[in-house]
Parts: sequence; structure tokens; C-alpha cells
Amino acid sequence: MYLGVRTTTIITRVIIYTVIIAGAFVLMIPFFWMLSTSLKDEGAVWLFPPRWIPRPIVWENYKTAFTMWPFGLYLLNSVKLVVINITGILLSCSMVAFSFSRLRWPGRDFFFLLLISTMMIPGQVTMIPIFVLFRYFGWIDTFYPLTVPSFFGSPFYIFLLRQFFLTIPREMEEAAKIDGCSTFQIFSRIILPLSKPALGTVAIFTFMGVWNDFMGPLIYLNSESKRTATLALGFFRSAWYGGTHTAVLMASSMIVMLPCLLLFFFAQRYYIQGVVITGLKG
Repeated sequence: MYLGVRTTTIITRVIIYTVIIAGAFVLMIPFFWMLSTSLKDEGAVWLFPPRWIPRPIVWENYKTAFTMWPFGLYLLNSVKLVVINITGILLSCSMVAFSFSRLRWPGRDFFFLLLISTMMIPGQVTMIPIFVLFRYFGWIDTFYPLTVPSFFGSPFYIFLLRQFFLTIPREMEEAAKIDGCSTFQIFSRIILPLSKPALGTVAIFTFMGVWNDFMGPLIYLNSESKRTATLALGFFRSAWYGGTHTAVLMASSMIVMLPCLLLFFFAQRYYIQGVVITGLKG
């Protein structure tokens, strides 16, 4: 009886792992094709049946991606936006979440409900009023529309951090008050150090959102020198429409994708831990 149950369990696990591996392989096919195409000669891109292993391997495509356009400048612009937005989001959202979760003040629950309700408003509804506001400020064709809003918080990240802050025992906060800590000291020396998984999750989400953002830079940035890497890819595709530089376009796409891949592999522990603890798991 015991052997039968154990055998059934092993067979079930083998089937599950086989299905997962097969599904992962299917999902990775576009990535493999993009990587293969980025290393091919232009004449070998459209061969049928496709040649998955390039012969010869053309590393020159990656050099061309940096020389045909100021692609290094576009990557630097994206890095600047990522750093500023992560800083602004972590500062603003952590403070607001601390206020909603650990402090007591009149109307706290009402204003938190009001904040969460703004998540129901589609971005397309506020796109034009926000654009008019930024144009009135004279911020069009600057990085201000893409960075300043991060210092005013994000409802989703505030909710995520608030849920995590609520899990921290209040006894630690009360002990700190007995030792003479102020509210800011409790926030900076107790709450934030214990919230690294949640803060890491917010930082990863922010990085992915800012790095892959296409609509924002497209609306607010006009100068070529201010383009981000994702926006530049869109102009590359328009300029090379017709397949004349497909291999170079795939090389450019690989360069833009690489930071996201590295971030996931090196920070997946914080990402998974933060999502599970804050209650966002499916």
C-alpha cells in the first residue's frame, strides 16, 4: 500500500515537471529565435526552414547597434529614469504606507479607501489632463513628467507596503518608544530594515515598469538625445521597416532585454518572498 502511494506520487511529480518544462520551452522559443537572429548574417535571417544555430556567428550586429545610432546614450537615459523613479517611489510610498499602517489620525481609513479607489481609474482617462498640466508647467521634452510623479507615490505600491508593514509586530514599535525613539527613528531604524523583501519587490516592479515604458517617453519626449532605449527601439523598427536590418534590430532588442533578465535572476529571491508575504500570490 505504501509503495503504491509512493509510486503514484512520483509519477504525478514527473508528469507535472514534464508539463512545466515543456511549457517553459514553448514560451522560450521567441527568446531563442531573437537571440539566434541577433547573431546571424542578414541573408540568413529569412531562411526556411530556419537555422537555429547561426553559421557563422556574427557578433558585428551588436557593434552595429551601438554605432548606427547613439544607443549608449539611450540606455543611459533609461538608467537615469530608473534610478530617479526607484528613489522617488521608495521614499514616498514607504512614508505614506507607514502613516496608513502604524500611525493613528482622524480619517485615516477613509483616505486610504480614497487612495485605493484611484486604482480603478484607467490611465487613458487621465492622460490628456496630465499632459495639459505638464505642458502648462513647460515640462514637455524634459524628464520631469517621467520622474517627478514618482515622488508623490503610487497607490499600488502604497497598498503593497502597507500590507507588509501591518505584519510587523507592534511590540517592537512599543519597545522602541520606551527606549526613546521618535516616530521617524522607528520608521527608519525598525520598519524599513525589516521590510527589505517588500521594498525589493517595489524596486523590481518599478524597474520593470520604467525600463519597459514606451507610452510615457513617446508622449513627453521629442528630442532625439532624450530618447529612452525602449522608445529608440520603436524608431529603429520604423526606420528599418521592410527587413533590411532585422539582425541588428534583434541585437538591439537583446541589449534592452538583458538588464531585465539579469535583474530577475539576481533578485528573484526578494521578488518571490515579497510577493508571498504581502499577500499578492494568486
